[in-house]
Amino acid sequence: MVLKAPRAERLELQGPAGALQALIETPLTDAGEPLTVPAFAVVCHPHPLYGGTLDNKVVYTVARAIEQLGAPAIRFNFRGVGASAGSYDEGRGESEDALAVVAYGRRRWPQAELWLAGFSFGGAVAARVAAAARAARAILVAPGITRLERTDFDAARSAAPECPWLIVQGDADEVVPEPAVLAWARGLEPLPGVPAPVVRILPGASHFFHGRLNELRAAVLDFLPGL
Repeated sequence: MVLKAPRAERLELQGPAGALQALIETPLTDAGEPLTVPAFAVVCHPHPLYGGTLDNKVVYTVARAIEQLGAPAIRFNFRGVGASAGSYDEGRGESEDALAVVAYGRRRWPQAELWLAGFSFGGAVAARVAAAARAARAILVAPGITRLERTDFDAARSAAPECPWLIVQGDADEVVPEPAVLAWARGLEPLPGVPAPVVRILPGASHFFHGRLNELRAAVLDFLPGL
């Protein structure tokens, strides 16, 4: 059982536009030793132009739920956010950033599978790159697939993730309405043998899950396999 707080490692990863500020949290055993790593996670943050960072509370909640299961989680700042080099690139460059972070994780833990997650804009990025990243699981929290969030790429043209995937959505979301998210998910062309997404709707929850983070955490834990 993991009893200690995860070990935090702040570092810079090389991205397509320069250095990317990152935080890696590695679960520890009760003896303070790192666990074996059968899976690692990359968690993408909300819109860079509207205050999104790796320290967002929803991103933090998702990462800590994953760490509770024994998997390290990488949170990072997209280009132009915090100490990350570059500038906002309308979702295209941010998708490349996410793939660069995934590539780092694969070099560090070559035998581990990838759990790819994101919230809001980060959820749209995760949806966009899940197939290319060869994710084993994908977690999309209130994915920013509408123009209401001014996500400047067409996430609606993304292919469906080629793995089991979860959508967590509030039905009182004031930024990305529940009907739009469900219509987007239904409109994706699934691959043979890939299940439809697991959809968890939280009644009364807003876009930022104020007062509902424990339920969000529970939804992530219910979806992911034990390690």
